[in-house]
Amino acid sequence: MTREVTLPLIVDDRGSLQVSAADVSALLRSVGARWVHLVEAGERLDEDTVAALTIELAKLADRIDVACIAHSSGAP
Repeated sequence: MTREVTLPLIVDDRGSLQVSAADVSALLRSVGARWVHLVEAGERLDEDTVAALTIELAKLADRIDVACIAHSSGAP
């Protein structure tokens, strides 16, 4: 089952972003990296699930990056 996750960009009345895309993207990627590290360290986590979730977090981080780049470049 595929579910779409939508994260709205938070902007003020001048159009300035209120959340750093770099910080959010880094957080999402670091969560995935931490899970992978736990698997590699021998924790009893399902490797396939960790891999799938890590990939989805990276995709979400990529989407946030693209949305923020589009926003900052003035693209509709």
